[in-house]
Amino acid sequence: MSVTIASAQYPITAHNGFGQWRRHVERWVAGAAEKNAELLLFPEYGAMELVSIFSGEIRKDIRRQVLEMDSLKADFCLTFEQLAKKYNVIIVAPSIPVIEQGKNINRVYVFSPSGLAGYQDKFFMTRFEKEEWGIQSADKVLSVFEASWGKFGVQICYDMEFALGSRLLSAEGASLILAPSCTETIRGATRVHVGARARALENQVYTVVSQTVGEAYWSPAVDVNYGYAAFYSTPDKGMPEEGIISSMTPQKEDWLVQELDFDKIEEVREDGHVFNFKDHDAITAGLEMEQITMIDIKL
Repeated sequence: MSVTIASAQYPITAHNGFGQWRRHVERWVAGAAEKNAELLLFPEYGAMELVSIFSGEIRKDIRRQVLEMDSLKADFCLTFEQLAKKYNVIIVAPSIPVIEQGKNINRVYVFSPSGLAGYQDKFFMTRFEKEEWGIQSADKVLSVFEASWGKFGVQICYDMEFALGSRLLSAEGASLILAPSCTETIRGATRVHVGARARALENQVYTVVSQTVGEAYWSPAVDVNYGYAAFYSTPDKGMPEEGIISSMTPQKEDWLVQELDFDKIEEVREDGHVFNFKDHDAITAGLEMEQITMIDIKL
C-alpha cells in the first residue's frame, strides 16, 4: 500500500482576524490536495500565528497567550475538521497550546474526512517551554492512527529526539512516525532531523519532519524560525543509500510532497540487510535478563 504525504515548511504569518487565518489555512490545504496529497502534516506551534489577532498587550505576554489560544480551540478544530472533509484528506494540524485539568499542554489534533480522529500530546518539554512559556509535560498516552494504507503515530519535535515513543508506536504497528517541529536555529532543526533519521533506522519505519520557517517578531514564542521538511527511511535494500528520501531547501515556504510505499517497510523488516526492528526487542530482553558489569579504569 502507498500514500502520498505533504509535509509543510510553514511560515508564521500575521493575520487581521480569524476569518483571514482560516482562508490562509484553506489555501495551504487546497494546495496540497491539488498535488494529490492524502495526508497533510503541519508543524509544531504553527497555530501560534493566531496570536497575531490578539491585542498588543496579549502579544507581549507569552504566558497569557496560552489561555487566549485555548479559547480558540473549538473554532480551530472546527476549521480543520471542515477542511479535512471538504478536501477528503487526513490533516495533522499544527500544534496548539491547550489547557487540560489545569495543565498547559502542547497538542496535535488529527482529522480525517470523517472528522476529529484524536490527538497526540507532547511528552518532553524543552527548557524554553518549561522555564519561560509554562508549557507542561502531558500524561504519557500514545495514539496510533490507523488509515486504509497503514498505521502512523506522532512525535512532537523534542519527543523525536528520544527513542521511547517511536519504539512503542512501532511495536503497535506504526510504519510511519510524523514529527511536527518548531525550532529557531540550525542546531535545533538538526537535532530533530538527526532524531528522525535515528528513529527510522531503529524501527525500520518512515519518518517525516515538518518545521516552521521565517520571522515573526511580533511573537515572543515563535519570533524566529529555522527549518525544513524531509522524508527519511532506514538505509537498507529498496531504500535510499543514506536513508534520505527527500528534503527541501531550508526556509522556503511550501509543501514537500512524497509518495511512500509501505510494502517496502515490510520487505525490509522481513528480509533486510539487518533486522534493527526485530533485534531491538531481542537485545533489550537479553540485557534485562543478563547483569551488565561496569568497570572504572584509571589511566
